[in-house]
Amino acid sequence: MSKSVQPIGVFDSGLGGISVLREIHRLLPQEELIYIADSGHAPYGSKSSAYITQRCLQLSEFLLEQGAKMLVVACNTATAHAIETMREQLTVPVIGIEPAVKPAVRITRTGVIGILATQQTVNSQRLQRLIHEYANGVKVVAQGCPGLVEHVERGDFASKELRALLTAYTQPLIEQGSDVLVLGCTHYPFLVNSLYDIIGCDMTILETSNAVAQHVIRILDKHKLTAHSEQQGLVSFYSSKADPNHWQSMQLLWQHELTTAMLPEPYLTIPLQKLAQDQQ
Repeated sequence: MSKSVQPIGVFDSGLGGISVLREIHRLLPQEELIYIADSGHAPYGSKSSAYITQRCLQLSEFLLEQGAKMLVVACNTATAHAIETMREQLTVPVIGIEPAVKPAVRITRTGVIGILATQQTVNSQRLQRLIHEYANGVKVVAQGCPGLVEHVERGDFASKELRALLTAYTQPLIEQGSDVLVLGCTHYPFLVNSLYDIIGCDMTILETSNAVAQHVIRILDKHKLTAHSEQQGLVSFYSSKADPNHWQSMQLLWQHELTTAMLPEPYLTIPLQKLAQDQQ
């Protein structure tokens, strides 16, 4: 079987990566896609780097068993902590996602940009390298956002409690003069309407789902892996969380018919002995 007809594997700590998946599917409708929502382990932002890395390798193993020709890490936290190890250990192309610092620096008028991300992403060396490389002369205000991922996982995009969190997290950025807001977590694009209600239209919001999908196209072409079928590719969903409300949230975000399944038992948890070995 030609590798070009094999699926692209996409995963996130939960449902947020569907923002990336939707864009890949829109631009490459002929490609077969497999998505894993690792919601049983969400949020990654509160986990150790060793935990995140081991979990990413475990999910990658499952996707490769399904014949994945490429992996897309649709999670900023996972990219920051695990993608270098994944690229060292895996033989297929691995694409990650990073906060849109470079384009934000290019368009800011005030010389101040804000980033909303998980605390692990805010603390990561990868984000610090991005800022050091691209934000010369521009002030970057990075805000950790505990709790936002959980609201999106529940399908909550506009409740009073959510809006209170968004207000608390964006107020320091506004006070320091940010005119560009970078969404450094794939869950956060689903909160754009509530964010604009709170911050107004004077601040530009950037997220990177289209940029990732465009990079997928380039890498598929580079490795001659692009599918050329005239039929629409099947999109399959897996999760590590058994909860009817979870599947309903997934349906709400995907907005198309769902083919869903639980991850097989060996992939639901990280073996404790494996995690202990990695932490030594």
